[in-house]
Amino acid sequence: MTTARAHLTRDDLAPLAREALGRAPATATRLRGGSKKGVYRLALDNGRTAIAYVWSPEEDYWGPATADIRDPFSHASGLGLFLSAHDRLTELGVRTPHLLFADEEAEHLPVYSAVVEDVRGGSLETLLRSDPGAARVPLARLAGTLGVLRECVSPGYGKAALVEEGGKPIGSSCEQVVADRAVRDIAEVAERDPRVREVRQALSERVRQLYDAVEPRDHASLVHGELGPEHVLVTDEGDPALIDIEGLMYFDAEWEHVFLQHRFGPAYDVLHAADLDEDRVELYRLAMHLNLVAGPLRLLDGDFPEREPMRDVAEFNLQQALSLLRGAS
Repeated sequence: MTTARAHLTRDDLAPLAREALGRAPATATRLRGGSKKGVYRLALDNGRTAIAYVWSPEEDYWGPATADIRDPFSHASGLGLFLSAHDRLTELGVRTPHLLFADEEAEHLPVYSAVVEDVRGGSLETLLRSDPGAARVPLARLAGTLGVLRECVSPGYGKAALVEEGGKPIGSSCEQVVADRAVRDIAEVAERDPRVREVRQALSERVRQLYDAVEPRDHASLVHGELGPEHVLVTDEGDPALIDIEGLMYFDAEWEHVFLQHRFGPAYDVLHAADLDEDRVELYRLAMHLNLVAGPLRLLDGDFPEREPMRDVAEFNLQQALSLLRGAS
């Protein structure tokens, strides 16, 4: 039987809240869904609320993971990546919860943490379910945000923090990094699922075919990296505010749009970009589905509590990957 993790209490978070907000919280509630960091709503006795981000091994259900910043897809977690992404987005005028305090010396908790504005309008995911009509406004504004990000380009690719410091990433191109990871994902899933084991060679060959069809490109655009509707909060003014921004990177816009189409479904028609490279789209779509099988299965090796939804994610994406393979035959 797995021992439940010891998450932080109101008393644990009191020193951080006092520094950031001027007083201890009346309550501290850990919000659901986080797998890489702890997200806590701090509620004061005067009605004010704020959000605490806590980066610690106890909050990270992925366990020990590579933190090589040269790898665009390495573990996107940590205060440093958060601050770099927050600063870049703020410079561009892209809305994200306002930073209230960053504990860069880990003085108020034994781990790095930050406190940000509590955007109480809920997520775009919730709004799309409850009132699709009302969601059209933040969706349209999110399309504008995507345009701003896409116009922010760099001759090199990689995590935003690396590129802006002049660092060199692993690999030779966005498409090469994606293809190589896809082949690794195939091998990993083949060890767990006989359906993939049976078609491992065919899947790997298909990835290489798609990779070979991609023409070189001399620039990369700024992308969130994992922009689903659950990663977009809606402000009182109807503006989208991006969260879980630690994975911000310079990469192909097609990578972002493949994920957007997958996660937004019919609502993607508002976000659609007409001038995407279809060869990249094909490669990235298959690679995305493969990674959304390998990643969840890896997470389920540990004690992540929301197990059934994660199994559903893995199974859905496995079916999608196999369907793409059959369609190419």
